[in-house]
Amino acid sequence: MPISEHPLSGAAGQPALWRQLQAAASVLRAQRAGQSGSAALDAVDPVLRPGVQSLAFAVWRNLGRAMALRAVLAAKPPPAAVDALLCVTLALCSDAANAPYDEFTLVNQAVEAAKRDTRTAGQAAFVNACLRRFLRERASLVAQTDDLPQAQWNHPAWWIQRLQAEQPQRWQSILQASNTQAPLTLRVNLRQTSLAAFAQALAEAGMAARTVAPATVYLERAVAVARLPGYAQGWFSVQDAAAQRAAPLLLEGLALGPQARVLDACAAPGGKTGHLLEITSAQVTALEYEPARVPRIHANLQRLGLQAQVLTGDAGDPAAWWDGQLFDAVLLDAPCTASGIVRRHPDVRWLRREADIGQLAQSQKRLMDALWPLLRVGGRMLYCTCSVFAQEGPQQVQAFLARHSDARALPADGSLWPQSGGASPIVLDNAAYDHDGFFYGLLEKHPA
Repeated sequence: MPISEHPLSGAAGQPALWRQLQAAASVLRAQRAGQSGSAALDAVDPVLRPGVQSLAFAVWRNLGRAMALRAVLAAKPPPAAVDALLCVTLALCSDAANAPYDEFTLVNQAVEAAKRDTRTAGQAAFVNACLRRFLRERASLVAQTDDLPQAQWNHPAWWIQRLQAEQPQRWQSILQASNTQAPLTLRVNLRQTSLAAFAQALAEAGMAARTVAPATVYLERAVAVARLPGYAQGWFSVQDAAAQRAAPLLLEGLALGPQARVLDACAAPGGKTGHLLEITSAQVTALEYEPARVPRIHANLQRLGLQAQVLTGDAGDPAAWWDGQLFDAVLLDAPCTASGIVRRHPDVRWLRREADIGQLAQSQKRLMDALWPLLRVGGRMLYCTCSVFAQEGPQQVQAFLARHSDARALPADGSLWPQSGGASPIVLDNAAYDHDGFFYGLLEKHPA
């Protein structure tokens, strides 16, 4: 389940802001050291976590500007703990229209945070001087950084340059959408309830929502998922609208009975496995490489009232887990840069390095080639990634077709660009979808 964003309430009893800023700076340091945002936030004191999470998301969405401003204010990089605290505060102050607190409050509390941390106490005066200068000279300092793409778009320079080269007509809209907050999107389990019944239950609970056929619901305000009506009964799953395209794309037009076999490779946490089971009577096998993630598949399927064969193994090494019986359909949601889901995981853009794309593309190639022989003639494999980079999408499929003369490409969505409201490439029943960035390539096996 993706991290949920909770707005800062400012309610009585909320932990002191300086403590939250300290923790947010620690999260940023952990991310800079290579830890995922989810893992870094999990390490935060539970009392602080909701506020820190909101701060951290805002920081990652404004980090490019913040780093540029810090470089102007302090040409020589300060110690890591001081730099993190400065960047956190500058990120939160730089976008005045959306700042979670008054900028003077943020600066005062940042200085207090510096004083109360042994790693930064000796630099508290320096932190104060930098931030006070920013408040005095905001307009000129921001102007000095306006020509830097990383500051303007709040993505790494290599990321921006790659999108400019690959998507010269839409790179700006991709970056803009990638820096917005994603909606809480649900997929209704039509084996347990109906779209209309679930919408009515939400309305009766006072939760405003927009329903989109065939089974997609957008909540206007994010809430704790377990508080939603029907959670324990398995009425819905949290799943982005683009990810909801996977199961229907793979199965549409295939007449699969109870004896048919479907493989969901790289299955954790089980969202797509559940969707497959919701729309087919076929036998579904869920395969996951990491043993620690397998319990989440079982838990999600149990809540939804669904059953699958769940295996632990490497999809690229079928000899270790495959029983020798061919599959009628294979869903490969391959490991990727996750560049299409930075709306939900804004830390990803700062974690990734450009070299990761080529390394992941090699892994994707290995998985596709290993799974293709497991598919019967006439069967289908759906290759998908939550990426906006061509090497992980259309280029990967084109190279696969060149290697496999028995493969044919079927019509599919192709590249889906991240959306922030408005018109979308995903149109069912003439309804506009708001979704992450994905790629879908559908391949059919023909006689060699």
